Amino acid sequence: MNPVFFIDDEYDLCSASEQTFELAEIEARFFSDAESALLAMKNTLPVVVITDIRLPGLSGQQLLTTLHQRDPDLPVILITGHGDISMAVQAIRAGAYDFIEKPFLSDRLIETTRKAIEKRQLTLENRDLKKALQSKETLGPRIIGHTPSIILLKKMVSQVADSQADILLFGETGTGKELVARSLHEQSQRNTKNFVAVNCGAIPENLIESELYGHEKGAFTGAGTQRIGKFEYAQGGTLFLDEIESMPMQAQVRLLRVLQERSLERIGSNKAISLDIRIIAATKIDLKTAPDFRQDLYYRLNVVTLDLPTLKQRKEDIPTLFHHFLLVAAARYGKAAPALPANALQALLAHDWPGNVRELRNAAERFILLGSLTGLNNDNNVADSGLSLSAQVEAFEKALIEQALSVTGGSIKETMTTLNLARKTLYDKMQKHDLEKQNYKEPERS
Repeated sequence: MNPVFFIDDEYDLCSASEQTFELAEIEARFFSDAESALLAMKNTLPVVVITDIRLPGLSGQQLLTTLHQRDPDLPVILITGHGDISMAVQAIRAGAYDFIEKPFLSDRLIETTRKAIEKRQLTLENRDLKKALQSKETLGPRIIGHTPSIILLKKMVSQVADSQADILLFGETGTGKELVARSLHEQSQRNTKNFVAVNCGAIPENLIESELYGHEKGAFTGAGTQRIGKFEYAQGGTLFLDEIESMPMQAQVRLLRVLQERSLERIGSNKAISLDIRIIAATKIDLKTAPDFRQDLYYRLNVVTLDLPTLKQRKEDIPTLFHHFLLVAAARYGKAAPALPANALQALLAHDWPGNVRELRNAAERFILLGSLTGLNNDNNVADSGLSLSAQVEAFEKALIEQALSVTGGSIKETMTTLNLARKTLYDKMQKHDLEKQNYKEPERS
C-alpha cells in the first residue's frame, strides 16, 4: 500500500506523529512544506494526505485545490488551529475528507486516517472494476469460492481446459454454467478465437438448423442472403450449447453427425466445411435418463462432465461471492461499495437461494441501489440457514477476515488492526479458513 503523506512545519508535531504512525503500523512520509510533498508525488502517490492549513509557501487549502485538480477522490485531511476552523469547514465543502483540530490525540489521528485509507482503497478498487466493465475485460476470476466443491471444480477446469475434449456441464439454473464455459475457453489455446454461446431453448424449432449451421442464398423462402451459422463463427474457438436438453429431436440427429465428423454443410449446399472447434454443452437435467434426448448424443458429449454445485451446497462461499458482486455492481452504477453489516451477512446465510449465484448477484445489485437486502426469505432467521451454529460462526468469521483482507489489499498489518487480532492469531485463522493474502493483493495501477 502507498504511504500517507503528512505535511506540517512544526518539527515536534511531526516527530510525535511519526511515532504514532509507526506504532499503528501505517507507513507515512513527513514534509515541512507542500512544495516538497508535491515534488515527492512525482515518484510516489500517497494513499491519504494530511496537511496543516498554515504552511510556509503553499497553504493547505491551496494544496487541497492542486491535489483535487489531479484526483478529486484523493482524501485530504486538514490539521487546524482554533482560528482556522472556519477555513477548515470551507475546505470540507470544497472536498476535503475531514479536519483535525490541534492539539489532537493520537487515537483521533489514527482513526481518521484509517477511515480515509479504507475510503481510498474502495475508490481505487471501484475505478479498476469500472474500467474493466467499460473495456469488457474479465472482472477477476470467473470461478470464485473456497469450499471443497469449488476447489475441485477449479482443479478439473484447469486440468481439462487446454485439452481438445468436448465437455458437458451439469448444474441447476443460475449456478454459473456459462461462466465455467468461458473459463474453460479463456484457459485454453483457443482463447484468441471466438467464444460463441447459443441457448438451444431460445431458438424456434424451424430455425435452429439455420442458426447453427447457416444457409446458402435461396435455400428456403426468406433466405435472401448467405448466412454463416454459429458453428462456423466459432471456427478455431469454442461453441457453448446451453440448455442442450431442449434441442428438438430432429436437430439432435444432425448435431450428432456434425460432432462425429467435425464438418458441416450449410442448408442448401453440398459442400462440406471442416470444423476446428471445441463443444461445451450445458444441462440442468440428467440427460442419461431424459426421454427426449438421444443416448448416442449424450455419450458423444459426455467425454468429461463437470458438476456445478448449488449455492445451498456451498454456503460458506456466500460472503465472498456477495462482496465480489457488490464491487462489480458499485463500479457499474458509479457508487461506493459499502461494508456489509453483520445482520446482512446473517440474512444471506439464512436464505435458501433457489436462484443460486444469479439470485445472489441480483441481491448484491439491489443492495447497492437500495442500501438494504430485499426479497429474501427468512431474512433474519439464522436458525434456518441450513448450517449448524458452529458452521455459522465459522462462516461469519471467515467472511469478516476476507472482507478485511480485501479492504486492506492483503496487508496483514492493517488486517490485524482492523480485526484487533494478534499476528499469530490472524495467521492461524487464515490457515484454518484456507485464506492466502496474495489472493487479496491490491491490483497494480498505472
